[in-house]
Order: sequence, then structure tokens, then C-alpha cells
Amino acid sequence: MRIFGRVRHRPSATWRQATDRAFTLIGDGRYEDAGALLTRAADMEPWLSESWYNLALLHKFRHDWEQARTAGLRAVALLERAPGAPDWWNVGIAASALQDWPLARRAWQAYGLRPDSGAGPVRMELGSAAVRLSPEGEAEVVWGRRLDPARIEVLSIPLPSSGRRWGEVVLHDGAPNGERATTDGAGSRKAVSVYPVFDEIELWAPSPVPTWLVLLEAATAADRDALERLAADAGFAAEDWSSSVRLLCRTCSESRMPTDDGSADSRDPHDHGQPGHPGHLSHRSAGALWVSERECGVAAPASLVRGLLDSWVADSPDTRDWRDLEEVC
Repeated sequence: MRIFGRVRHRPSATWRQATDRAFTLIGDGRYEDAGALLTRAADMEPWLSESWYNLALLHKFRHDWEQARTAGLRAVALLERAPGAPDWWNVGIAASALQDWPLARRAWQAYGLRPDSGAGPVRMELGSAAVRLSPEGEAEVVWGRRLDPARIEVLSIPLPSSGRRWGEVVLHDGAPNGERATTDGAGSRKAVSVYPVFDEIELWAPSPVPTWLVLLEAATAADRDALERLAADAGFAAEDWSSSVRLLCRTCSESRMPTDDGSADSRDPHDHGQPGHPGHLSHRSAGALWVSERECGVAAPASLVRGLLDSWVADSPDTRDWRDLEEVC
């Protein structure tokens, strides 16, 4: 087969050895050494799209988006496959990181998706998903809204250890790494919805809204829910971490996990990943087992947060109180 006047052959044994060795080095985090091998492989087989796809992948791991875009474009120029090739997905991620929206739209369309036709950031109705923040460190899975195939807006309030805030937009990888299943309805009408968990690559847009930790005295779950509604009505968020966070080992986190532990409080938790055995980070309780003292995360400006909490207490002073407000992220 001739490509641009050259006869294309199958990759040589030397190319395969260099590539295999490079990916072993990538697995060990030795990106510089892997880059030298993949560059050598591309010099050996410049007419092979996989040579440039592998380089684009390496640059993605290194967050070198200019180089990832360049190598990715060389890879797709040599493609012989139908739409849906992962080469285009990597180009879309690099273009989104660089805010090269014309290229991002071209990449998603070539992959087989239908991006909007605007001129600014890509907007697509992709629904909800979960994203694993800091996947190489103290990982935490939170819920969010997908803005496009590579970006998700965080809608949970992350724990302060993640270094992330409510409302931030993170760039994420294309292949899901786990699932979360939710159950809606009851009896014969019970339906299971499954959502992918994507791994964060990097922060794409920070949030100016700080995260606060506060201790609540909420006599009932309805009192707790009232604070969450009050914060949402103000355009911000509150989340009862005592109910919404659970501790999972890495293996469980990267599998399909139900979002409910079977208690009457069927709120969707996000997960704080740890290397140990699964268990709740804090208590979850409902009904007769309800514990009035709750650790709550609040995402709101400093000028608003105390007034928000005071308004919540004023609506039912006999069943509500708060103390020990602290900005944690």
C-alpha cells in the first residue's frame, strides 16, 4: 500500500520492541525515557499512524498539550480506520485543554459525535457522570455534569484533601474507569441507571467559591435537607458529608458500585478512595438511628455563608443550630 508515495510495511520488530519498552516505562512514570523510545519509533516508522498516536498519548500523560495536538494531528492524517478511532478522541482532549474549539469540534465530529456548531467552548447534552479527582493520589469520586466529551463540571462538594472545589471544571480522560449505579422507583418499577466514572487529567477552570466545614445540629433529615435547598436556591451548595461520603478501596472504586448502602437514606454518595477495605468515612443514619450532629460541607462566598446558616436556623430555631465554621479549601 502506498501512502504519500511511500510503501507502507508492517511495523518492524525493532519498532515493536521500542514501543513495548516505552509503555513499560510509562507505567513506571519514566516519561522522559519513554519519550526518547517513542520518538525513535516514530523515526523508524513515520508513515505509521500508531507511531504518532503513541507519542500523542505520552504527551497527554505529561500534559504537554501543544505536543499532544501536533502528534495527534499527524496520527489522524495517516488513519485508515472508520470514524470512532481513539486518535480523534486524544486530539479532542488536547484541543479542549488548549481551548482550540474549532479543532475540538472537528475531532468530536470525526469520532462520530455531534458537537454544537457554536464558536466558543463546545457544549453538548451528555448528562451526569462521576469523575475521580486526583486519581494518582488520595482519589475521590464526585458527581458532575458533562459539558462535552472531555470536560465535567463538579457538582458535589469535594473533600478538602482533593484540593478541588464545587463548580470547578476538570479535564478528564476518555475511557471510563469504573461505574456508579443508582436505583430509582420502587417495587416492580425499580430501575437501575449506570453512570461512568472518568479519571481527572487536570483542572481546566478553577472555582472562586470556597469550601467550608461546619458542624450542624439538625434534629431530623428534613432539617438537613432544608439547608441544602436553601444553599441551592442561593446558587451555591451544601452537602451533608456525614451521609454522602463513603470510604472505598481502589478495587471497589474502579468497579461498578451502587450509590446506596441500602439504608432508608438513599442519597447518592461520592467516594473517598483509600487503599484499605471499604467502609464509611463517617456514619450514615436515618429514621430512628438519625444522629443530629452532622459534618456538612458548604460551598458559598465568605460574605454569604454565615447569613445562609443563620437563615437556616431562624426558620426552625428549636431543631437547628450550627458551630465551628471553618474554610477548608
